Amino acid sequence: MQLKGKRILVTGADGFIGSHLTEHLVRQGHNVRAFVLYNSFNSWGWLDESEAAIKDSLDVFAGDIRDPHGVRTAMKDCDVVLHLAALIAIPYSYHSPDTYVDTNVKGTLNVVQAARDLGVERVVHTSTSEVYGTARFVPITEEHPLQGQSPYSASKIGADQIATSFHLSFGTPVSVIRPFNTYGPRQSARAVIPTIITQIAAGAREIRLGATHPTRDFNYVQDTVRGFLAVAQSDAAIGQVVNVGSNYEISIGDTARLIAQLMDSDVEILSDEQRLRPAGSEVERLWADNSRAKALTGWVPEYGSPDGFARGLAETIDWFRDPRNLGRYKAGRYNI
Repeated sequence: MQLKGKRILVTGADGFIGSHLTEHLVRQGHNVRAFVLYNSFNSWGWLDESEAAIKDSLDVFAGDIRDPHGVRTAMKDCDVVLHLAALIAIPYSYHSPDTYVDTNVKGTLNVVQAARDLGVERVVHTSTSEVYGTARFVPITEEHPLQGQSPYSASKIGADQIATSFHLSFGTPVSVIRPFNTYGPRQSARAVIPTIITQIAAGAREIRLGATHPTRDFNYVQDTVRGFLAVAQSDAAIGQVVNVGSNYEISIGDTARLIAQLMDSDVEILSDEQRLRPAGSEVERLWADNSRAKALTGWVPEYGSPDGFARGLAETIDWFRDPRNLGRYKAGRYNI
C-alpha cells in the first residue's frame, strides 16, 4: 500500500524511536497523529525538541495505551497505525512486571481490537529481538523459538501473539516488525550505548557496565525508521513477522572499546554488580537474519556493517556531546 494520503497514527510517538519515526513521516509530507502519554506537564516527550514546523504539523493526542476508550478515540479516522507504545526497560520489569502486562499486552489488545472494529487498513506492531532470548542458532531467523527470559520479553511475546492472533482470527491487517537493538540520538541511558557515551562524555575514566561478553546486533535508529515504513507499505508483510537488524554481531565489551576509541578516550571497563541481569535472564547472543525484510519489503540497513556501525556511533556521540543534550542525562547514576 502507499502511505501517501493516509492518516497515520504513531503510538509511543513521544519516545526514542517513535519521535524519530514521527519526524520522518512529517518531513515526508504525511498526515500524522502522534499518540503521547498523558501527563500533567503537557509534555510531548522528545517531540518537544522537534523543530517548530514539525510540531505545527502534528495532530497530538495525549492518552494512555492501557485505556481502551482513549486508544479507540485516537484511532478514529486513521488508516494506518504504527504501534510503538510500550514499557521497554528490562531491569524495571523485574521490579514491576504487572505494569508490563498492562502496557504491553493489554495495550496491544486495545490497538488491534480498535483496528478490527474501525476497519483500519494496516497495523504495524512493534516487537523486539529480546523475544528470542539467547540465540539457539545464528543468524536468528523469524522461525527461531521464542524464549521469555525476562518479564519484559515475556510481555512482548504475549503482545506479539495477541497482534498475530487478530490477523489469523479476524483478518486484521497486522504486520509485526521485530527490531534488534536500536541505538542513536535520544536513547535512554538505561540502554548500554548511551550509558557508555554519557559516562565518557561526563569525564569518567572508569566505565561501569553489566556483563560485557554478550553480543548484540545493533541497528541505527534511522535504519529502524526506514524499516517501519518499508513494512507498513508492504502488502506481502501482512500476517508476517519481519526482523529488522544489521546482520552484524559485536560484543558489549568491544562496543565499549570502539566508543572509547571514537571519543579519543582511554577508559577502564569495570563490572557493576547492580547492572548484571540474573544469570538465567541474560540474553547471551543476538544476531539478526534480515533476509525476510529484504525479500518482502526491499529494506536493507544502511548502517549494517562494521564501518556502518562506527558511522552510526559517531553520529550518536556527536548528539550526546552537545551540552544541551548531555545535560538531560544523569551519567553518574544507574538507571533501571
